[in-house]
Order: sequence, then C-alpha cells, then structure tokens
Amino acid sequence: MKTYLEIKVPIKYDDAWFEELRGRFSNLHVRWQKDFYHITLVFVNDTPKHIDLCPILKKHFDTALAPELTFDHLGVFEVCSGMHIIHLTTSEVPERFLTLIESVRADMKAAGCVILSDFLMHVTLGRLRDYNIQLSELRSLADSFPMPPLSMALTDVDYREFRGKTIYETQLPYALSDVFDKKTANCSESPHN
Repeated sequence: MKTYLEIKVPIKYDDAWFEELRGRFSNLHVRWQKDFYHITLVFVNDTPKHIDLCPILKKHFDTALAPELTFDHLGVFEVCSGMHIIHLTTSEVPERFLTLIESVRADMKAAGCVILSDFLMHVTLGRLRDYNIQLSELRSLADSFPMPPLSMALTDVDYREFRGKTIYETQLPYALSDVFDKKTANCSESPHN
C-alpha cells in the first residue's frame, strides 16, 4: 500500500502573489493545484499491511514543535514522466526540521517500509506537461518572478493512504519563543516603562 506523510502549508489559491504567478504562466497550460498545499515528508512506496506506523509517528510528532519556514523561492523540476512541477521552496530549512524528517524516514524504513525517493523540500503549485518547452525556460520564468518571502509555522501533519483515508493526524504546537514573539509583536509599549 502506498502512503504519504505530509505537513500542510497554509497558503491559498487566491493569495495575491499566487494570482500574479499564474498570470506570468498564463500562456502555458499549467494545471494549478487549487488546495491541499503540503510538503511530502515521506512517500512510502510500499507499507506492509501488518505494521502499525502510528506509534512511530507519535514517537516523533508528540514532542515536535511546529517548524517555522520562510518560503522565498520558486522552482521547477521534471519528473520521470516528463511532467514539470512548479513549486514553492525555501532557501533555508531549519536543521531541527531536517533532523525530524530524517529520523521519521529512518524509523519507517527500519519498520519495513519501502521508501525509494529522497526528501525534496517543495510545495507543488502546478503541473505542466508540454514537451515543446525546455526545463531551463520554465526555470528562467520562475526565477524572474519576484517571490515575496512568506513566513509561517507549519502545524498540521497528516499520514494517509495514497488517494485515500487519513491514518494519523496531529497538530504541532508552536515553539514558546514563536508564541512570545507573535504576542509581543502586536503589543504596544507598556505605559509603566
């Protein structure tokens, strides 16, 4: 059974930057993703039916804090089928987040899961199958887009069957410093100072 472990990314199809991006690619037949934006942490090619992975996921995510990422770059890559994936990414991934991903992947492999692909930090925005356009042209178009930095905490984790039901889900808490920074950033200076 194929399964995915994903963390949701709270962007919206009608965000101004995304509307502008679609306008830049309007002369191409891109199939834009309209919802469920996420980062695939693990794509499991084969999950043994007799193994319950929930204890592994709980072990890692019950103590994990929501990673704060700043998405600041657009990219394009090509998959084996020739399809181009237009995606959002970040130029800096927090070490704590990468360590979490590597640990989860290692434990899932040790439990008997077949994982054939490496982790690739990206949020799919659109897909394009056009054999008349070169990958370098698409990358140039993506690179020319003035991507505004989008900082956000990622809290929602979902483990599900391929095109199927959710097996495990959780919400990661914010780091205490993140909560403090968000609360104090909106407070005016105390009149007692």
